[in-house]
Amino acid sequence: MTVLPISVCMIAKNEEQYIEECLKKLKPCHYEIVFVDTGSTDGTLEIAAKYTDKIYHFDWIDDFSAARNYALTKAENDWILSIDCDEYLEEIDVDALLQLMKQYPYDTGQVLIRNRFTQDGQTSIENIRVSRFFNRNYYHFEGAIHEQLERKYTDGKGGHINEGINQPKKAFTAPITLLHVGYDGSEAEMREKSLRNIALLEKELESTGADAYLYYQLGQSCMGLNDYEKAYEWFNLGLSMDVDPSQGYVQNMVESYGYCLLDLKRYAEALQLTGIYDIFAIRADFVFLMGLIYMNNALFDKAIEEFKKATTMEQFSVEGTNSYRANYNAGVIYECTGHIDKAREYYIKCGAFEPARKRLLYLKPAKQK
Repeated sequence: MTVLPISVCMIAKNEEQYIEECLKKLKPCHYEIVFVDTGSTDGTLEIAAKYTDKIYHFDWIDDFSAARNYALTKAENDWILSIDCDEYLEEIDVDALLQLMKQYPYDTGQVLIRNRFTQDGQTSIENIRVSRFFNRNYYHFEGAIHEQLERKYTDGKGGHINEGINQPKKAFTAPITLLHVGYDGSEAEMREKSLRNIALLEKELESTGADAYLYYQLGQSCMGLNDYEKAYEWFNLGLSMDVDPSQGYVQNMVESYGYCLLDLKRYAEALQLTGIYDIFAIRADFVFLMGLIYMNNALFDKAIEEFKKATTMEQFSVEGTNSYRANYNAGVIYECTGHIDKAREYYIKCGAFEPARKRLLYLKPAKQK
């Protein structure tokens, strides 16, 4: 088995709920694990010690980047995979990754993170790509919260980094998949995390000034508290700035803004998103959202058209928006408008999706000819 020169860097505080499974998934890879604790009072350290002897302490200063950058200094290898304790390694293509490391030595690797969450009583998966794999000689973390990888222009010893640094900042697709289970926590835990994030984000906003990405993250945290009115305000601020529609967080912000309007029952206002349809209808998630908006405005023909279109699209973030969820909503419209045979047809297309199975059991079988 090929063991790549990679150090896995982690920071933690009171993560005994997740840390064992996280480290167990990493163990077969035989990578160096650098574990930085920021003040655990539960069994986190005892569990971590079963898997690595590279355990360090960092006094928490309300700055995630500071803690992560400290972990980088303790690694033996230059190539770093940064993960959280509630992320479990699912896949890694070692041979492909080795080739990419040689091909793109100055770029960051975007890993696939599968966020597991509950929506309408059903388990859902959101797929996002985030830069988490990199060479520490050229990158470090910036930002007190929701930290991002940024170029390093000095080596920390007063010298300048010249090699490759003048090339445009780029990212390659790293063949690494992580399952994020942090949203499985209790309602109280999620509320505590959202309140903590809001406090840190507002503090950072005071020092940086207006920032679309921080507005986006504040909106997301408010949605975690079901405070849709406040989330709407933050998203409005973010979208009022000069943002790049090709950025993933901007696409997410537009879609989250739309869902806020639906949760606030501002259906007519949500229709205004048709004005940016051509810009953002590049993945199924936005098209699916437009289907919901038309549906809530009783524009059923247009809603079905959007749901059908979503099922033809390859690009998506939340699983089901281009398949069973879109078909289910089309089925609901057909059922509510009295087209039972069409409703049954679309429910069948949903496969094992439980809400659709329940509707099929409720509907009477088609008449035999």
